[in-house]
Parts: sequence; C-alpha cells; structure tokens
Amino acid sequence: MVFCLHLVLTTRGVVRPFPLSHQLVCFMSAAIFCRAGVLIALFAFGGFSAGAQQVALVASRLAPGLETGNARRTLRVSVTDETGFRRWLLQNYPQAQVRPEATHRQLLRVQGVMGAVLAACPWVSFVEAADRQARPERQLNGADLTVNSVTAVHARYPQLTGQGLTVSVKESPLDNDDIDFKGRLVNPDPKAETLNSHSTIMTTLIAGGGNSSPNGKGAAWQARIAQSSYDNLLPDDGPGLAGQGVSVQNHSYGVPTVESFYGQEARAYDQQARQYPTLLHVFSSGNFGSQPGPAGPYAGLPNTGNLSGEFKNSKNSLSVGATDAAGVVGRLSSRGPAADGRLKPELVAYGDGGTSDAASLVSGVSLLTQHAYRQQRGALPSAALVKAVLLNTADDVERPNVDFVAGYGQVDALGAVQTMLDGRFAEGTVAQGQEQVIAVTVPAGAHRLKITLAWSDPEATVNAATALVNDLDLSLVRPADGQRWLPWTLSAYPHLDSLALPARRRANHRDNAEQITVDLPTAGTYQVRVRGYQLGQGPQAFSIAYEIEQGLTWVHPTKARNLRAAEATRLRWQWAGPATAARLEYRPVGQTAWSVVKASLDLAQQNFLWTAPDTYEAAQFRLLTGTETIVSDTFFVARPLNLTVGYACADETLLTWPRVPGATQYQVYQLGASQLQPFQVVTDTMLLLTPAQAATRYYAVAPIVQGRVGERGSTVDITQTAFGCYVRSFLPRQTVMDTVQFNLTLGSTYRLQAITLERRPVGGEFVGVQTLTTNLPLTTRLTDPQPLLGRAEYRVRLPLSTGQTVFSQIEEIYHVPAIDDVQVYPVPVTAGKLLTIVGPPDQVLRVRLFDLAGRLQHDVTTDTSIIKTLETYTLRPGTYLLRISLPGGREVTRRILVL
Repeated sequence: MVFCLHLVLTTRGVVRPFPLSHQLVCFMSAAIFCRAGVLIALFAFGGFSAGAQQVALVASRLAPGLETGNARRTLRVSVTDETGFRRWLLQNYPQAQVRPEATHRQLLRVQGVMGAVLAACPWVSFVEAADRQARPERQLNGADLTVNSVTAVHARYPQLTGQGLTVSVKESPLDNDDIDFKGRLVNPDPKAETLNSHSTIMTTLIAGGGNSSPNGKGAAWQARIAQSSYDNLLPDDGPGLAGQGVSVQNHSYGVPTVESFYGQEARAYDQQARQYPTLLHVFSSGNFGSQPGPAGPYAGLPNTGNLSGEFKNSKNSLSVGATDAAGVVGRLSSRGPAADGRLKPELVAYGDGGTSDAASLVSGVSLLTQHAYRQQRGALPSAALVKAVLLNTADDVERPNVDFVAGYGQVDALGAVQTMLDGRFAEGTVAQGQEQVIAVTVPAGAHRLKITLAWSDPEATVNAATALVNDLDLSLVRPADGQRWLPWTLSAYPHLDSLALPARRRANHRDNAEQITVDLPTAGTYQVRVRGYQLGQGPQAFSIAYEIEQGLTWVHPTKARNLRAAEATRLRWQWAGPATAARLEYRPVGQTAWSVVKASLDLAQQNFLWTAPDTYEAAQFRLLTGTETIVSDTFFVARPLNLTVGYACADETLLTWPRVPGATQYQVYQLGASQLQPFQVVTDTMLLLTPAQAATRYYAVAPIVQGRVGERGSTVDITQTAFGCYVRSFLPRQTVMDTVQFNLTLGSTYRLQAITLERRPVGGEFVGVQTLTTNLPLTTRLTDPQPLLGRAEYRVRLPLSTGQTVFSQIEEIYHVPAIDDVQVYPVPVTAGKLLTIVGPPDQVLRVRLFDLAGRLQHDVTTDTSIIKTLETYTLRPGTYLLRISLPGGREVTRRILVL
C-alpha cells in the first residue's frame, strides 16, 4: 500500500492541502498533472514516482472541472474491469458507495472518493460528474414558423403532418391537459407535477395540434408525443424508445456551465445512434455564446467552444443555435468548435430568445422530413440521411458556406421536404480504400449545386483527442473536363483569427459530415465520389443529399395562415440567382389592378417588412423581375375572429362571434379525439348547442369569404363558469352604501324581455325595485331608488321569451343613509354569534356594552373598517344596552336582545 498526500498548487503559488484522511492505492505510483491553470500533485511515498506518460494518462481520465472537489460529489466512472475496480474500491475505500447506472450497466456511480483519486486507478478509463443538473435554456416569448418555411410546408404539403411518427421530449413534465396534445400523448403520467411551462412550449413548437389557436400549431402537428426526464443526462433506454416508436428526441436543455469535451454522455449518444439508425437526437447548442470555453484547446477564447453540455459534443446528433427573425445568430447562442475541432452547432433556427425553441423547431422539421421519406418509401429514413438533407438544404447565414457560429445555416423545412419527395439523395456503404460514385445531372441555368455527405460514426473513446473513428472523403468530379472540387473545411487551430477564417476547399478529417457547393455549375453530369479514407471500424454506411438551386419561390404569406390586419409582418421568399431587383405588388382578390408596395427591392434579402391594411380581405402578392412574375398564395388579411359564449344555461348554450365583412357563412369547429373537426356551417353569427353538444367543451369558428375558409380564431372552453347563464357578473358597487347600486354584465340579450332588480328585506320576499324593458344593454348600472335601512338582499330577474326566467346570484347590501349613522344586527342575536356593527367609513368607534344593572360587559375600540363585529359568547340571555361613541362626541344607543 502506498500512502499519498494530495496538494493543490494554485496559479498564485499558494499550496493548500486537501482535507483528506484516507489512503490511496493507484498503480503503486503517483500522478502529477496540470489543467486549466491548476496543478494536481499526488506525491507518493516509499520510493515510487510518476513518469510523464503516467501523468498524461491520469489527466486524460478526468473530466474538466474535477481536478479539485470533494468526496461528497456523485461521480460516474467508466471501468475496464468492474470486478477489479470493485475489489480495489472495497479494499481501500470501504465507505464509498457504488452502484451501476440504471440504463448503462457499463458505467458506475461512485460517491465517497475524489475524482482525481479514481482517475489514477488502473481499472478506470474516465471519471465524470454524475450530479450535474439539467435546466431549461429559455422561456418562449413568441414563435414564427415562417422563418424556417414550416408554414410553407403546411400550405403546400398538407398531408405531411408527422402522423404515425413519435417524438420524445426529454425534459420536465409537460401539461397533460393541454388540448394541443389531446389524444396523442404516448405515456402521460397523471401524477407528474408540472414545474414550469418550458416543456409544454417546446412540445407545442414540435407537435402542437393547433387546437387552442392557430398559434398552437407545431411543425409536425399530428405526431405522437412521448415524455422523458432530463434528470438522466445519459441516453434513455434504447428498447424503451424503440417500443414507443420514437424517431426523434428533442433536448432543449443544458447544464449550468460550459462543457467542452467528448464525455461519457456524448459517447453513449453516438453508440445509441449506431444501435438505432433511424433515431435522431436534436440538442439546443446552449445560451453561453458570449462566454469563453473553460477547458481544452479553446479555453479562454471569447465567444468560442461554449456548448452547454458535453452530450452536445456527440457526432451523430444535431446541435442547434438560434437566430432572430432576420436570420442573424443571437449573441447568446452557443458556438463551436467542439473540443476536437469538429463543427458545432451544425444548424441554426429561429429562436426569439434562445436555442431551446430553435432545437424544437428542428425536431419538428426532422419529423416532417421523415414523413416525406416514409410517404415515398414506406419506411423511416436513417438519421444520417435526415441529417444530410437538413444540412444540405439549410440557407447559408453568417460567413459564407460553413462556420462555427451558424454551422451549415438556417434550417429550411420546405427544402428538406422537397429533397425527400423528389428523391435527391443516395445511400451506400464503403470499406477501407473503396470508393462509390453517384451521378448527378445538372440542368442549364442552375445557380448553385450543393452536395452533403453524412454518416453515423462509431462511438469514440471517452475524452479522445479526435472523436472521428471512420473518416470518409467526399469529392465532386466533372467528367467532361476532369475538374474536381473538395468539401468546405474550417481551420480548427485554437486562435480567434484562425477560427474566423473562411472555409477552404480541402479534405476534411475531423467531421462526419462534409459539403461541397459549386456556383453557376455548367450543365451536364457530375460524379459525387465517396471514399473510405481511413476506417477504424468498417465498412461504413453513408448518406448523400444534393440540391440544384435556381429561381424564385414564395415562402410567406401562404394560404395556411392569415396576415394580421394593421400589423407588421415579414414577407419571405427564396431566391437562387444573381443580384436582382424586383417590384413587389399587392392586390385584393376580385380586383384587377395591382398596387405597388415597393418599386425596387433586392431579392437576395429574401424578406421584406410590410404593414397590412386594417381590413378583412383575401389578397395576393407578386414579385416581378425583368424576366418572370411570381405570385403568392391567396391569403387573408384579417383580425382574429373570437368566439364567445352568450350564455351557458342548463338546457342550452349560445355561441356568438362578430360579423366579418364579406363573409357569407361561418365554419364552426368542435374538438374531436385529437384535432378540431368541422362541426356546422352557419350563415348567422350565433349557434345554439344542446347540453350533449356543449359537453364536448371546445369550439372555434372561421369565416367563409368568397368560398374560402379563413383562419379560425382561438378555441374556447364553453363550460367555463365565468360565462354563466346570461349573467356574467352582478356586483354591488360597495357592500355598505348610502345609495344602493349594482353593476350588471350580461353575455347576451337573445330572447331577453326585461331586466328587473329585486330586493328582499330580512324575513321578507323578493320584490322588484327597478325594471328595464327596452334597448336592453349588455352592461348596465341598476339602482334601488328607495332602499330600506340596514341589511337587505338583492338579485336580478331575467324573463325570457320562452317563458323561462333566469336569476342572478343573491348579493347582500347594508344601507346606511347618513354618513354618521350606525346599524346593528342581528337583533335579537343568539349567544355565541357575532354581533355586526355597520358604521361610517374610515372612522374609529368606541363600543361599550352594558347589562340592565349598568355593569360594563365589553369596552372595545374598533378599526376604521365599515363593518365591525362584537363577540357574544360570554353573554347570558337577556337585554343589553350598546353605546357607540362616534367622532365629535356624539353617542348612539341600541337595545340588544341576546337569546
């Protein structure tokens, strides 16, 4: 046994011993290593010492951040011999706790031993913290599915909905009662506590059904939804995910600090991708974009290498950054490279405040892409093919081609879906030294040819300096003249100037995705060549996606969504061509003349901010260049059409909505098993429901203008108690008043014949005190012209033309006609009950109670409230005198009878 002393030498030269009292046995030697400015020394006694090779070995086994710490942390340990490790641990640290990971038996959890000590054990290959806490990386403030052309897919390919596919949302529990998920939750836990709304919002972006409103419609709005907890940072159980049919899992979370290394979690995700080739994991890159990486070759470099979780360093997943509505990457969006220089993040998407919703959008687009493939091929595509398609169709933002800020660019749902539907992809397998050739024909007039290679690479050794195991090479050859193109590759040298260099055409030996673009390609046949350059394992399957960009395409507006009247909206189109000016024009449907919106705009901007007129009309846009005219979908300019409940009575419910100019009919929707379904078409702005129909609870309405069904408004739960049976609210202006008045609000006056205010004195019957019979308003003030002194009860009586009568709830009022008058009740009062004293407002009263012999029973000074109380539980039955002293010296005497 070797006894060791553990020391930490800080960068300021101060040596402090670790508070350890236990023994260390590790290779019968010591280890000394330095990381991130901290020197760890394990000085061995007994003649043993550590060489440089052993120092490097121990350092490579320890995750960054664990050089210092305490034995109370829970650590996750990769071991080469579990039996040997457990024997070593029991012999030297019998107090340590050890147990296997629930879903990864090759990993062990250890508590009671420091990481540096475990890393020096001969049977340990890597040590990592297991008690890092996942957290949501943002709260959603808004969403715009037009930025990534999701609404364009909904409009042009309505059959692509994600139906039959399942997404897993790994996070905190979501709201199981959200109607946007109705009928599509795979594994709802009714006992799950919803701790925050983040998971619900992310799931809505991915697969919201749009039942609550059009804004609640996600990308793959009919996909099934499975839930998983991010308390486990390792991959979920593979058979469990497969059993649920999960093809995409979303991870919109991170850990509280930057982690830049290829750890146990990243390796496990890469391993799962190989075991389940159709399962795609999508991660948010994180919101640490303005921070430097804390460790590794990029440590200390500002705005560099700052992914929020080592699991996001996995090769076969997608990490997604965030842009604003104009396509500019947010300052806080985490950047690459990965620790070994690989490209991260691979993609960006719109996220109005962070990367969580950007990742969710990409998860939804991935489902649409899978659905498009399955529609053509009848099976799921490999995750590598989906990845190749998404990278290939992304719109370039930030620096040209690829970069460490935006990766391959802004996700384009329309391009990805069209690539799958058009079959612009190929798959194959290569062994070491082998090459496969795929022919691609380019037509005349193409603006750009783009080709992307992707493959699911085998998992690497934890903390490997280079994570790539199987290195494939991509090249493009034009046989007509032998010209050859290589992929765009970035410099990974750890210096800001090098990392900011534009991508260059050269062989890529770091990434498991490569891309080649050719601007203004000559028409003809090209050869895409994929070669097995250096395979650590083999053979290797791969996927190729290609795109030939040319021409002009409208993206927004579409028939799928309204433009809000009198609000600014960003028109969007895709342009693949040289710098070109175009004229933008607008026309309401039915008119022949087009009005000029912008006489000259640059098509390369691909968006234009426009404020819609304050009207309701069907309309179109068109863009005119010198050679062609492109017309948008027919869309509606409108304000949201809000359905409301006129009344919800026991025998009937009335739905109403505002009249829409030009609408000849209205489509009413009812929530079905999972989606809103057409219920009735009506010509009026109201609909009566039977009790059985009202029991389905959720309804919405849309106008029909010129034969086109417009966008429906928000969905209403018609059983909400706030609607009431005619009466929305009946409230006194004050509980105690010198003039008795009430505010009445009705939901409808349909069939209503009169409004009568009724009063009931104590012990009496209700009688009418005010009646309205003409021009009955929805909101009015009712007054008792001759109120009774003291306490009385009031209600509203509503006679209907059907012979029925509706009553409001009963309200209690205390009438005090003079500012200094005092009311006392109930008289008589039962002993033990409270005696109520109603006095002038904002006045302090002195209240004394005497029996008939003149003995004082109570003497209290009240607060300034209008209603005071006096306890009687000590009083015997009999007659008492109550004397109340008012401000100014005046006294009021009341005779009280106690029963």
